Amino acid sequence: MFTKQAPDTAHAKLSEGNAEIIRQTLPVIGANINKITPVFYRTMFANHPELISDTFNRGNQRSGEQQKALAASIATFATMLVDENAPDSVEMLSRIGHKHVSLGITADQYQIVHDNLFAAIVEVLGEAITPEIAGAWDEVYWLMANVLIGFEEELYSYAGVAAGDVFVKAELKEKTPLSPLVTQYTFAAQGFEKAVAGQYTSIGVKLPDGARQLRQYSLIETGENFFSIAVQKDGEVSSFLLDNVTLGDTVDATLPAGDLVLEDSTAPLVLVSQGIGSTPMTGMLSHLVATQHELSREVVVLHADATEAEYAQRENTEHLIAALKEDGKATHITAYRDQSALLNLAQLFQDGQIPANAQWYLCGGNSFLQDIREQLENNREELAPAGVHFELFSPNDWLVS
Repeated sequence: MFTKQAPDTAHAKLSEGNAEIIRQTLPVIGANINKITPVFYRTMFANHPELISDTFNRGNQRSGEQQKALAASIATFATMLVDENAPDSVEMLSRIGHKHVSLGITADQYQIVHDNLFAAIVEVLGEAITPEIAGAWDEVYWLMANVLIGFEEELYSYAGVAAGDVFVKAELKEKTPLSPLVTQYTFAAQGFEKAVAGQYTSIGVKLPDGARQLRQYSLIETGENFFSIAVQKDGEVSSFLLDNVTLGDTVDATLPAGDLVLEDSTAPLVLVSQGIGSTPMTGMLSHLVATQHELSREVVVLHADATEAEYAQRENTEHLIAALKEDGKATHITAYRDQSALLNLAQLFQDGQIPANAQWYLCGGNSFLQDIREQLENNREELAPAGVHFELFSPNDWLVS
């Protein structure tokens, strides 16, 4: 599921009276929103236990990541509505919209969120929430909800499915260890030939307690009636896949989603990853190999990991780089922590190993991604990046700016 059309925030405008109320109350709501969201989720899951059982990831709830994402998204959107100098929240909304369609979220569920969220606001702030304040924040919520609903409808339309009808049965055909920590899974399933390089799928499994839990996995390779993902044991779904799913078993999978996609361009390309973040980069490289006769460009792959043995996509990457070298320039550079090696962009540029005016794609842990972005900013004059695109494996990856 993909569209080049961004979420439409241009028509999201508060009425004049409500805009002033939001300006005045935003500091109070913002200061308390991390108190409000836990109450919201507790209330919603009590009223709709099927959501925590079958839709929301319980690990993200326990860690607080989902609460943080919701709180920040509301505050960010409200700020955009009342501060002309605030950045447009279109990128945030695009990420959220893609996550939503990868879970099969539908328009009617926004009413459930609304009712339980406003009950939580009243519970936390009490009499401070007058009818006028409640009405102003109600308008903020529905402006944001309607932008997302419209965008998600476009994504469902692209896939040619009814809203929420994104799940297909996927049968495990191959299970290949890539490293001591990571295993590649190849499934037979329909609907993945339209995937865009860099996208992901949500895999759903039925756990022993009866809950169907979902988690997103970047796509390594896709084609007619198949897709491959890499699984690292670090959560309920991944552990279940590794310990219980064998050849011939089936799981639920959603049609591809995600907006960290490889753009058609002749600009040099630099793919930077850490750990399991190499997975979407492998998908992009596979696409480049398949289409290199159509669009040739210089490609540099930079990867950081704990050890060479833990670099799950090393062999795949080396194979794909070799194929790209046949028709152009391609480079693979690694940095392993057990060898005290780091990715130093200034030094790599000085040594002629990375190009200027490149499109950059980043995927990895929070601190790693922040470090690479800081290096890009500190060396902006020399590197002159044509674009910087990034993703974390968390519900709030858009918060890293």
